[in-house]
Amino acid sequence: MNAQPVLEVDDLWVHYGTVPAVRKLGLTVGGGEIVGLIGPNGAGKSTTLHAIVGLVPARSGDIRLRGASILGRKPETIARAGISLVPEGRRIFAQLTVEENLRLGLVARTGHNDADRDLGWIEELFPVVREFRARQAGTLSGGQQQQLAIARALVAGPDVLLLDEPSLGLAPTIVDVVFGALTDIRERGVTVLLVEQRAQRTVALADRTYVMTNGEIRMTLTPADADDTERIIAAYMAS
Repeated sequence: MNAQPVLEVDDLWVHYGTVPAVRKLGLTVGGGEIVGLIGPNGAGKSTTLHAIVGLVPARSGDIRLRGASILGRKPETIARAGISLVPEGRRIFAQLTVEENLRLGLVARTGHNDADRDLGWIEELFPVVREFRARQAGTLSGGQQQQLAIARALVAGPDVLLLDEPSLGLAPTIVDVVFGALTDIRERGVTVLLVEQRAQRTVALADRTYVMTNGEIRMTLTPADADDTERIIAAYMAS
């Protein structure tokens, strides 16, 4: 792990109309880290990810990638700068084949020289994308679609991978596949910011986990806190 921050969010405020959805939020993600972001529904977790990739505007604050501000840039510019988002609900293109979905990930890639090499390890990570490459993506199971969504984001060759509730609605065995893949992704040098509903599992996996409630970060947990259920519950209930 490289302690140098790759992604920094500083005093971020995001409003929907006059209502603040994210307030004075600050977090850092170092090179090669997995950082968790957990909290109850409506806490502002997805909004934070959407602000990072430019899908919603920030009222104030700053977002920096490798020390340079990306605040106010267009989503496609941020993607090409090295941040990929796997949104909640997967958002794969159901009418396209698995292979065609993967090719779409190349759009955000700045260099294609190593694309074949990267595709090789991505297919090892998620064998379903190789096995079903000619199949229409909409015919895949929910778990297979989630693996495709992550694979498509990785094909872009990101420095930072943002995942929004990747285990939502998945069978336990597929949850194991997804969480296991995150460790391999980190070992490939990709930094991960993970929004998740599975609080205890996220705390155990991540280098640190921020707990967010009512638009603000209330607490930071480490893997040592994973078995402290009372502390995690208390963090969720903070107001």
